[in-house]
Amino acid sequence: MVIPKEVKNIISKLKEANFEAYIVGGCVRDFLLEQEPKDWDITTNAKPEEIQKVFPDSFYENNFLTVTVKTGSTKIPEVEITTYRLESVYSDKRHPDALQYAKTLEEDLARRDFTINAMAIDHETWNMEHGTKKTKENNITVIDFFGGQEDLQKKIIKTVGNPDERFSEDALRMLRAVRFATTLDFNIEKETAEAIQKNSLWLEAISKERIRDEFIKIIMSEKGGEGIELLRQLHLLKYIVPELEENYGVGQNKHHIYDCYQHAIKALEYTAKKKFNLHVRIAALFHDIGKPRAKVGEGINASFYNHEMLGAKMTFQILNRLKFSSKDIEKITKLVRCHMFYYNVDEVTESSVRRLVKNVGPENIEELLQLREADRIGSGVPKAEPYKLRHLKYIIDKVSKDPISVGMLKVDGKDIMEILKIQPGPKIGQILNVLLGYVLDEPKKNTKKILTAEIIALGTLEDKKLKELAGVAQENAFEVQKQEDEKIKSKYYVK
Repeated sequence: MVIPKEVKNIISKLKEANFEAYIVGGCVRDFLLEQEPKDWDITTNAKPEEIQKVFPDSFYENNFLTVTVKTGSTKIPEVEITTYRLESVYSDKRHPDALQYAKTLEEDLARRDFTINAMAIDHETWNMEHGTKKTKENNITVIDFFGGQEDLQKKIIKTVGNPDERFSEDALRMLRAVRFATTLDFNIEKETAEAIQKNSLWLEAISKERIRDEFIKIIMSEKGGEGIELLRQLHLLKYIVPELEENYGVGQNKHHIYDCYQHAIKALEYTAKKKFNLHVRIAALFHDIGKPRAKVGEGINASFYNHEMLGAKMTFQILNRLKFSSKDIEKITKLVRCHMFYYNVDEVTESSVRRLVKNVGPENIEELLQLREADRIGSGVPKAEPYKLRHLKYIIDKVSKDPISVGMLKVDGKDIMEILKIQPGPKIGQILNVLLGYVLDEPKKNTKKILTAEIIALGTLEDKKLKELAGVAQENAFEVQKQEDEKIKSKYYVK
């Protein structure tokens, strides 16, 4: 690992101006672990206005004594420099009531969260009196007042000083402890873990946006399943996704070897192993979240009728509560709602596959199939992709060019107005929806000649009758698919 020249240059300029300057924080941890740091941070005894005199091309727009310096480099365009600081009481468990300048590096490091994040690096010695320096490229000096290097070697997450005090200062640190333990594959030190369990309620003081960001980092780690379980053990999960805790210990039926909670964790673990995206990972964790509320009966014949619909509603509420974007909420909720799609080579037609693609959206089909793989593995079956699923992919590819939306019809609203000599109005949309229903069943009907004849016939209908036909045709494609599925699942259901 090499310290970037952009960082070295900033430190050198600060020292040339007779200030102290060190690389500090998470980048030191990553550097010592021989991982590429995402950001490089510097701390100094120079005050913000003094930093700006040294670096005219910088900006200072916050209350945290942090100046952002523009390096002019494309690799590392900006580096943050923060003045040594102390923090007073955190009455809201989120923000310090006031900031003060610290006199020494040790005082600054003492305010940080965990020992592995409370180290500094000095990459050069500097003789202030004679204005000379000696770079120590391969022999950096690690400044470590709190045993961070030892904890790195032992793979331990431990607070700097009293854990109750550290978590009282910023309750998000409890969630960060889980995130670091998960992403680094470390253990949380006993006293630190006990303090999290004892003070987990404090997480309610933290904004949903900050919780969401940490939750995503846990989900996206290689050991996301273990991270979720650690959240549960430390009593944090109930303040993030209490609905998931409802699944703990809830038995399933003959199609599963794990309870509802274990099933969700196993499904998430598979998505991490396959490096699936965030949407699929969250959908895998939440896809059966409605089962406890939908459960009827006990033992091998228990049923969970419509749990996917209930789960989709719960997923929407959870993601909305955690301030996910509308785009993310829509996609993940759709995956959860549609994950129970049925497919059997001998029973499902190309028409029903087209309706499935229409319902889910062509852009979401691959993710839905990935979710099905995770669901299968989470159920305890040995193969993620059996012949039936491979055959479905083949049929999806086969019908991928078939019309599944109004925009893919060979006629449009303008054609309807010209053929029927009518003005714009709801009748246009109604006719288009009826036509789409025709071609979903028979794609060969999607020709201008055939559709023109259909338009003429539909134009003779009374408005009430046309509206009824359009209502049937426009009926949520999911409901159409679901009705077809239910007829078959009434006999049996095999994932």
